[in-house]
Amino acid sequence: MVSELAGLGLMLLVILVAAEVFTNALEHLGEKLRISEGVTGSLFAAVGTAMPETLVPLLAIFGGTASGDVMVSEEIGVGAILGAPLMLSTLSTCLMTLFAWQKRGAQGALRPEKSGLKRDLDTFLGAFSLAALAMFVPHEQPFVRAAISAVLVLLYFLYILRTLKASAALVGEGHATQAGDAMFLARAGLPTNWLTILLQLGLGLGLLVYGADGFIQHVDRASHQLGISALLLALMVVPIATELPEKINSILWIRKRKDTLAFGNITGAMVFQGTLLPAIGIALTPWAPQKEVFAGIAITLLAAGWLRYLAGRIRVWHLLFNGVLYAVYLAIGLS
Repeated sequence: MVSELAGLGLMLLVILVAAEVFTNALEHLGEKLRISEGVTGSLFAAVGTAMPETLVPLLAIFGGTASGDVMVSEEIGVGAILGAPLMLSTLSTCLMTLFAWQKRGAQGALRPEKSGLKRDLDTFLGAFSLAALAMFVPHEQPFVRAAISAVLVLLYFLYILRTLKASAALVGEGHATQAGDAMFLARAGLPTNWLTILLQLGLGLGLLVYGADGFIQHVDRASHQLGISALLLALMVVPIATELPEKINSILWIRKRKDTLAFGNITGAMVFQGTLLPAIGIALTPWAPQKEVFAGIAITLLAAGWLRYLAGRIRVWHLLFNGVLYAVYLAIGLS
């Protein structure tokens, strides 16, 4: 167990370094493209940092597990798909606001760009509610389940188009992405151009995936030593590791008062994970309403709905409620 804890610490350090490298390059990419912070955070950062938690269910569903148990593979796949937005909407949001508390106080305002935040959350709430309803569609109706999957995919592509369409107007209103610091590769003597920006992005993303994967492996071994079930592991333990890139990126941005980037990184990832990944789960897994699964969906929707209700008037203390919701889910899952 001691070696696993040391491994967890090392992988966490890798993720911390990778997040700094990735967010630094991403700011320069957004500035170079002259796009809004909403596009940079909700699309580029969200999809990039969502790679670790995207790979887990895909590998579980398509690749199986070492034991070859199909049921275990499906449980891990479903748990990872639903656990990611649960973690983002509750614990990740709460941790981000705790770091804002240090400089702004409990009554401090959080000011992400309002229209983008609403767009992200409206899309997520609609898509995730549809994914929840799909759990009650019998497997004897495969065409209905396939149709729901297709609608979820379509929703994500419509979301991309709406986000890109809004970018030009937001840039004109002063919401353009601006890099706050020199690029790390530039500090090493290299010029800041397309090649070095893409090179640093690739380096940061590669380190993020490597660190998150290593973290997952150590969490997996430690949890098995503690006797945690595959579904509970995927719903509660794996997302803690796979969501670390989003958590750390958003913490870095919130500390720099780049609220739109910080929130967009989380809510954009929620849209990605609430549309494309459930589409795969509905089509390829049992996708049935078990207690842990349904409780996770209900709490995720409640947390996202609370954030949507607050849009445009968020105070730091408001988002402590999201942390409370995560604690409630832990109590339900472990009961």
